[in-house]
Amino acid sequence: MLPRLKPERFYDLAIQVAIVRPGPIQGNMVHPYLRRRQGLETVDYPSPGAGYGHPDELKDVLKVTLGVPLFQEQAMKVAMVAAGFNDKQANGMRKAMGTFRGDGNLNYFGQLMVKGMVARGYDPAFAERCYEQIKGFGSYGFPESHAISFARLVYISSLSLIHI
Repeated sequence: MLPRLKPERFYDLAIQVAIVRPGPIQGNMVHPYLRRRQGLETVDYPSPGAGYGHPDELKDVLKVTLGVPLFQEQAMKVAMVAAGFNDKQANGMRKAMGTFRGDGNLNYFGQLMVKGMVARGYDPAFAERCYEQIKGFGSYGFPESHAISFARLVYISSLSLIHI
């Protein structure tokens, strides 16, 4: 993956750590991210319907990962911003996404998210695609903080290899 991603800055290592996990792979996030990073695919940030929010509300959440929710926090923030989840609902979704803590309610929260996004004017196909990506987090997606911590280890390890 490193030759395809071609990291240029530290945060790219965090993305590298997060993207090579079953969640992003099963959620079909890897190839769209790589195509966008390579300039082969346009980054698109759909907007809510008129009167339902700022047109760039998803761009504010997903800009750093080129429109692809690679981290658990982004998935929760998408649900809050695009579907109108409150804190309790977003936390419930987080628990449902957790590999080891999963309580089996991810489908409930996913359908609630799709319904909320559609009610706010998002295209139903886009809302379903968001849910499918988020479903992948149930198969081991990473929080951003963990990815950054692991990226630091990767960076330090790479420096020690240079000195060998």
